[in-house]
Amino acid sequence: MSTLPGRGERALSPILVQKYGGSSLADLDRLREVAAKIVATREKGYDLVVVVSAMGDTTDDLLEMAKALSANPSRRELDMLLSVGERISMALMSIAIHSHGHEAVSLTGSQCGIITTHSHANARIMDVRPFRVQDELAQGRIVIVAGYQGASYRRDVTTLGRGGSDTTAVALAAALDAEACEIYSDVDGVYSADPRVVIDAHQLESLSYQEMQEMARSGAKVLNEQAVEFARRSKIALYARSTRGDGEGGTVVRRVDLSPDYIDEAEKGCPALAVSHVDQGLWVVADKNADALMSFLQDQCCALVDWRAGLSAGAYICLDDIHGVDSFRQAMEDIGGDVTTRQCGLVSVVGTGIGTTAAWAMEGVGVLRELQIVPLHQGLMPDRLSWVVDGVDVKIAAQGLHEHFLG
Repeated sequence: MSTLPGRGERALSPILVQKYGGSSLADLDRLREVAAKIVATREKGYDLVVVVSAMGDTTDDLLEMAKALSANPSRRELDMLLSVGERISMALMSIAIHSHGHEAVSLTGSQCGIITTHSHANARIMDVRPFRVQDELAQGRIVIVAGYQGASYRRDVTTLGRGGSDTTAVALAAALDAEACEIYSDVDGVYSADPRVVIDAHQLESLSYQEMQEMARSGAKVLNEQAVEFARRSKIALYARSTRGDGEGGTVVRRVDLSPDYIDEAEKGCPALAVSHVDQGLWVVADKNADALMSFLQDQCCALVDWRAGLSAGAYICLDDIHGVDSFRQAMEDIGGDVTTRQCGLVSVVGTGIGTTAAWAMEGVGVLRELQIVPLHQGLMPDRLSWVVDGVDVKIAAQGLHEHFLG
């Protein structure tokens, strides 16, 4: 949504949104390299909005300080504290860009008009009103935005959870009607599995929004699930690329039309695209209070990976350090009812339509049995097969499933 230029302003060029992760900004030398990369992109004629994460391990360091003072720090105060990391990055990046002779301005999430729910530590974006961003772009400035944060409708600072800077970038790209959104990190795209676990993992050139969402839900950390959902709704192309690269290549996530020819071709072979995993999460079962459990998970915006209902209901969820397993269990006690939890892992095979054919699920179970792994639960979704397993078995299961389905 480009505004008309006012007096003293210029017409907007094509808008590009870039996001740089914390590992790309680990120290001042890397920050300088990213600043030069941003300036080079600006000189190609783009109007630029750049979203930055906190430098290196800043967020973890701040969290450790909070936990040194309190075993269960206030979620509101954690948001105030943790949002500082991205503000440091945005100010330093703006200073570095000025040193290259270009104008830049740093803005917080609230200054960008990012309005969120009031759920501290894992808020959801409700609306984006980027009027200040548009004004700064119209003045010819590069806009540097603190990722991972916004302001609730009650005017409190909120944070968006792990990977929230991705969400900031895509939400702004959608609100600004940007040409594309580029997510830069220390990896050069999305892989068919975590290459640190599966040595034969290969880079994926492209995949659909739905496939990327299923990978994110089941443990892949390259792109945030909520960010991909924003991109899907707004039809914004997402590019996952390496900060050290030339700005080309990588993996593109975009809409894929499932034409009859595409479906026929997919049915000729296994539709498996990738294997993703979670080392440790919680398998939660509520025998008498399933509705309360589900309501709590939705209110707290926990990462819901799998859900089943029947005589009893269960969910496999991932909790980051901000939530914490202990605080979650305490909340379950407060809810009441028979709620049991077990810490375990998850391994999944993702691919369009893979969960619609029982044969693929049976093959997966066969692979796990050959590896002497007994799943605690199997989840079947249209585009994903998931198995809850003991944490010690996750990596072996991921390697075996990748070799079978994608080797």
